[in-house]
Amino acid sequence: MSGRAGGTGSALTWAALREVRCAELEGAADGWGRVSNRADAARDRVEGQLLPGLRETQKGEAVDAAVRRLRRLGANFQYIYTECGLLRTALNSLAHEIRAQQRVLQGALDDASALRFTVHADGSVTYPAAGEGLVDGSPLPGGTASGVPNPGMVTPSGLVAPNPNAGKAQDIADRVAQAVRTAADADWRYARILRSLKAQEGLGVSTVTWTDAASDAAAVRQAARDYLRDAIPYDASPAERKAWWAALTDEQREEYLAVYPDRIGNLDGIPALVRDAANRDNLQLLIGKLEGLPGDDDAETKLAALREIDRQLRAGTKPGEPPMYLLGIGDQGNGRAIVSYGNPDTSRNVAAYVPGLNTSLDMGFAEGDLKRARDLSIAANQYGAPAAAVAWLGYDAPQTPNGVGTFSVAASGKADEGGLAFREFMSGIEETNENEDPHLTAIGHSYGSRTVGSAAQHQGGITGVEDIVFVGSPGVGADHAGELGVGRDHVFVGAAANDVVTKVPSKGQSAIGAAEILVGGPVVAHLVGDLVDRNNDDLWFGKDPASEAFGARRFEVGDGPPLIGEGRISIDAHSEYFDPEVDRVSVDNMALIAAGHTSKIQAEGSR
Repeated sequence: MSGRAGGTGSALTWAALREVRCAELEGAADGWGRVSNRADAARDRVEGQLLPGLRETQKGEAVDAAVRRLRRLGANFQYIYTECGLLRTALNSLAHEIRAQQRVLQGALDDASALRFTVHADGSVTYPAAGEGLVDGSPLPGGTASGVPNPGMVTPSGLVAPNPNAGKAQDIADRVAQAVRTAADADWRYARILRSLKAQEGLGVSTVTWTDAASDAAAVRQAARDYLRDAIPYDASPAERKAWWAALTDEQREEYLAVYPDRIGNLDGIPALVRDAANRDNLQLLIGKLEGLPGDDDAETKLAALREIDRQLRAGTKPGEPPMYLLGIGDQGNGRAIVSYGNPDTSRNVAAYVPGLNTSLDMGFAEGDLKRARDLSIAANQYGAPAAAVAWLGYDAPQTPNGVGTFSVAASGKADEGGLAFREFMSGIEETNENEDPHLTAIGHSYGSRTVGSAAQHQGGITGVEDIVFVGSPGVGADHAGELGVGRDHVFVGAAANDVVTKVPSKGQSAIGAAEILVGGPVVAHLVGDLVDRNNDDLWFGKDPASEAFGARRFEVGDGPPLIGEGRISIDAHSEYFDPEVDRVSVDNMALIAAGHTSKIQAEGSR
């Protein structure tokens, strides 16, 4: 095609539009698709077979050098897969848009033929005499109508031609002009995109290359909205999304993964292996995007976390550890990351952990929160059926300046928004899990317990979840365990004796409220709380989950370091629940719950 658009007019004619062979465009797209698929298969072989085999059987400097080269080769194949996949979708999308305008054109030509009108090379339409004159009754003369590309923008003249064929001819001419103009616009847009889809010189895939690839992907995504994106069932249930994905052809799935890894990878109801593959590809595009934003502190923080997650994914699975699956990734808001240790679709037991206040996509999450999920998965897998543990950062947890502040900034709004997203995620896990009766556990830490509590209080509770665990909780937004949709015997609480967050006074206690619990310096509120009301079991977000009045099952955890000791103030007791090195009993109890062995936990009396 040789159409030109963008305010300069169009050299495309209706005759040329009619003769465009969209099948040839689709054939070229299939060719690029085959190249993309081969590159993907080669990458899988490098990263899934060659690298693990080499690391497990060989040691030494030569092996280290070989590993580096293989990683570089895998990155090259990934880039080829991405760019060739974009080419395939760009060509298919162009064919889709051109074929739509060919249908519009053919409809206009068929109408002209039926009416015995003549459509000229320039798109004008000649119509014959028709009707009867008012004076002598003779047929009214024919004429020629010229098309208007955007007929809706033309102001009516107020004059109506008496020949009844005139209006019909004008409609046909307008449709021809609009089809030609729309096709020329598409040709111009895709020509720009296709010219930009070219690799950098050399064999290396640099940061500049991935930044360029991110830009390419954004351009193709925008252009392919009608062809692909608008068909993605965003508003459907996880069950409906699962059915939608299953009904797609292999070619359609390949295109969605190549062009919309960000959408497919974060869509609840899509199988875990598919989400993992999509998110690993999107991870590279996100890194490239953020590397193109130098000097942006937020971008630098997220970039460091993304690089660390990428490093862990590429490092592979160590002996005795569960494999890592990337179920979600994004840079929106405070950042998104959902990582599972163990396959949540094949594991009989799946536990999802929701972190709390000041959690964001940073190095703290990439190193600390992911380790919590990994350690929990390792512990749970010691108790029988395969288990997966998920670190779920699928919402914007409240943030305080420099990580220091009060729970007064942590209103329930973030928890309610996060709770809805968490419910949908767990519903997706239930849908894609291949076991007849999967055992799902929701775990909330700190403000994350408020988020899980919000999710559980919706009608029907958290879909598929049988057990709920709260640790280090300042309250869950409920006054009794029976309000959480699983029955009080399936709600479990761990509260360290020295964890001041589990003693955050209620907002109604004005004397204590003046000394709000400080995440960086909680000593005043802790001491005042003890002095003012030792028997009050209301916390910042409702009844103390560890209290007798709340009615949950409290399990044993370590006391944690004292608030004041060794010449300093410490709130480490709040963050040790998941660390098997310092609080083994807590980790083991949560692992038993996650593995479905709740009768074996070490119980502790309520407060």
